[in-house]
Amino acid sequence: MTHPFLDLAPLSAARFAAIEDRVARLLGTEQDVVIMQGEALLPLEGAIRGTAGPGTVALNVITGPYGQTFGDWLRDCGATVIDLAVPFHTAVTADQIREAFAEHPEIDFVSLVHAEAATGNTNPVAEIGEVVRAHGALFYLDAVASIGAEPVLPDAWGVDLCVIGAQKAMGGPAGVSAVSVSERAWARMAANPRAPRRSYLSLLDWKERWVDGGRRVLLHAPAQLEMLALEACVERIEGDGLEAVMGRHQAAALSTRAGAVALGGGLEPYVHDVREAAPVATTLRVPVGVVASDVVARAVASDPGLPLVAGGGALAKEMIRVNHYGGDATADVVRGCVAALGDALAEQGLGVDVEGALRAVDTGWR
Repeated sequence: MTHPFLDLAPLSAARFAAIEDRVARLLGTEQDVVIMQGEALLPLEGAIRGTAGPGTVALNVITGPYGQTFGDWLRDCGATVIDLAVPFHTAVTADQIREAFAEHPEIDFVSLVHAEAATGNTNPVAEIGEVVRAHGALFYLDAVASIGAEPVLPDAWGVDLCVIGAQKAMGGPAGVSAVSVSERAWARMAANPRAPRRSYLSLLDWKERWVDGGRRVLLHAPAQLEMLALEACVERIEGDGLEAVMGRHQAAALSTRAGAVALGGGLEPYVHDVREAAPVATTLRVPVGVVASDVVARAVASDPGLPLVAGGGALAKEMIRVNHYGGDATADVVRGCVAALGDALAEQGLGVDVEGALRAVDTGWR
């Protein structure tokens, strides 16, 4: 008895390399692109451990929980870490990065999250990249949530390590991920005696045994189903057009924001400035006295498929996140989320205008 998920011909090195090439085209990069066989935390950690060590002075930008994690990894590598934390309802600015360099000219590594799906903000990477490049520091970027929702251009922005995952705006699998690596980053790894070797975290293993070998022999058996899903995901984006895919996410974000404002009941955007709001997900602040996790529970009771979640940790009391990414970047999904939130707030005795909110959502898609 055969099964389409099981009885497949082995994935060849040539096809693996072809998928990497398609991901590189998606990123518009001439850098080496390595697809790693695990969720994006694998290359995120591997890239830091490969390039950071006791001599590293890192500027770690914190605009959400992932920035905090990167700082922990950097310290564990022995790096001196300068944290630049900004309120989660806003974005970091290029001027703040410039000021950090002025105060600490020894900085040689900058870590940044492009879009924080957890907090709903997005950072101006192009402007920040100019500052980082002017000071000669290595630039590490987490673009897992932004790829497919907004432009991600590692070469144009001077990004040395750009990590992406397919499970959000790309609408693909979570089990594989990718990182583009500049020549400067490879050189930093080669000079780092603490860079992982013969390890699942090792990018240098991929460099020496895969890239430098002409991509003819894989390091280990690939995650075949996930690789095929990634190939299909990229093919779908190519077919729709990346601009169209990003446009759907932008429309979803703007219409969600407009619907929440029109809804009333004390619900308001968590990220104050629309220019700093990420297209991948919209975060909303509940009114004082209302618990966000309770509102979400009521909202999804009738439709568990709605992409509504409460904020993580302490934010579960005040933040609601609308995850309108991938297949959920549609007008119908946004309408469903706004209507469900309106009903949930009304159940708690708050005055809302659901019809007005839905009209605002529809306007955002015209």
